[in-house]
Amino acid sequence: MNKVFILATLSIAVLLTAASQAADPPKPKQSDYYKLLPYTIPKGVVLEVGGIELMPDGKLAVSSRRGDIYMVDNPLAANPATESTFSRYADGLHEVLGLAARDGWLYATQRCEVTRIKDTSGDGRGDLFETVSDFWGINGDYHEYAFGSKFDPKGNIGVVLCLTGSGGAAENSPFRGWCMRVSADGKTVPTCSGIRSPGGIGQNTAGDMFYTDNQGPWNGTCFLKWLKPGSFQGNPSGNKYYKLTDAIGPMPKSPKSGSRIMVEAKKIPELEPPAIKFPYKKMGQSASGVTCDTTGKFGPFKGQMFVGDQTHSTVMRVCMEKVRGHYQGACFPFISGVGSGTLAMTLKDGSMFIGGTNRGWGSRGSKPFSLERLDWTGKVPFEVHEMKVTKDGFLLTFTKPVDPKTAGDVKSYTMSSYDYIYQASYGSPVVDSAKGTIKSAKVAGNGLSVRLVVDKLHEGRIHELHMAGVRSAEGGPLWHNVGYYTLNYFAE
Repeated sequence: MNKVFILATLSIAVLLTAASQAADPPKPKQSDYYKLLPYTIPKGVVLEVGGIELMPDGKLAVSSRRGDIYMVDNPLAANPATESTFSRYADGLHEVLGLAARDGWLYATQRCEVTRIKDTSGDGRGDLFETVSDFWGINGDYHEYAFGSKFDPKGNIGVVLCLTGSGGAAENSPFRGWCMRVSADGKTVPTCSGIRSPGGIGQNTAGDMFYTDNQGPWNGTCFLKWLKPGSFQGNPSGNKYYKLTDAIGPMPKSPKSGSRIMVEAKKIPELEPPAIKFPYKKMGQSASGVTCDTTGKFGPFKGQMFVGDQTHSTVMRVCMEKVRGHYQGACFPFISGVGSGTLAMTLKDGSMFIGGTNRGWGSRGSKPFSLERLDWTGKVPFEVHEMKVTKDGFLLTFTKPVDPKTAGDVKSYTMSSYDYIYQASYGSPVVDSAKGTIKSAKVAGNGLSVRLVVDKLHEGRIHELHMAGVRSAEGGPLWHNVGYYTLNYFAE
């Protein structure tokens, strides 16, 4: 009898466990929604991808940090690993970290200049090279890269110039730490100062230019910053070059080391605070490429921006809004598992092309370099679509209707806030930490949004929101249940 009882009890337990497992939807997987498809880079080719452009003829132009440019035939093939082929288009250039096509030319942003290249003979090789702009200088500091954007609606390439060695007493390389606007015919205009160490540059659907800046002096963590013309981006080391131009007015007042960005922004009108602060290590350690979905063919995130992280080999998602005339917003995890350290990214025709390298820095991606295509499967993930600030909290919108019970329960959420020191020394610990209390969560009638009332919002801080308890109307969890909102300005 005891054996029968034990067997019966075990059988019931197994049945109950199976029923419970059947009732819980499977945990969302990245491959359900987006698939990473690698290209096979030819043997002997060191393709540390620094720039990517989809050409008018359908080929994919890919540049290398080592100075080569390759054309990839059939880049949208179903299986690019076997169906796409590479041919060398140009070589002998210097760290090409930006490609843009216009009027039959391929524009390449090198460390020392913007060059345009054309194949006049039709043999698939660039044979005409013209200097478009070499307005800035070059020195021997290995880290002083130049990143170039696509053309903006006004016909300009944005170039952000890294400042490291030129920040010292010697004026080795003029305009390092600045952003330049370069027209197709070479007119070059200094546009912003205060840059430290960019990792990429791109524009949103409005044509406003943004760049990523990395942790270091005057950068407590990694940022996404709006290159508002005439603005000071926060690093005063390159302000000595104001004496070389009057294009953006007089030199701004120097910030106080050890302060906070928003405290100094109130004192320095030219100081444009970061639109997004990426929490260090939580979201990455080396923010890189910037691209935007302008078509809506890449999933439910039309109009939003995507930012790479080189160290974590990831792609992050960003949604922003303008508050009191300044961009701010939230970042969310998106894609992990890039083959090497994510660097260059371009989103065209519903596919995101991602190039990687780990030279100079380590990366979670184990390959020394990589080229991959990220495709949407057509399946919509259950995600926070946008996170916007209100007078007393945040408004969350979702890609699918929520379950009113869980989404309306304040216990489904936790919130904290914190900041980083704005200082001349390298980086910063997390400071000004505080816990937040969700006082109420009101679900809209259509189930597509939730209004959260928070006990207190903090100017200038990241507000970290976890949503572990929220379920969709179908009963499934969020694909990513955390978001980080950079609150620089309160809603009006």
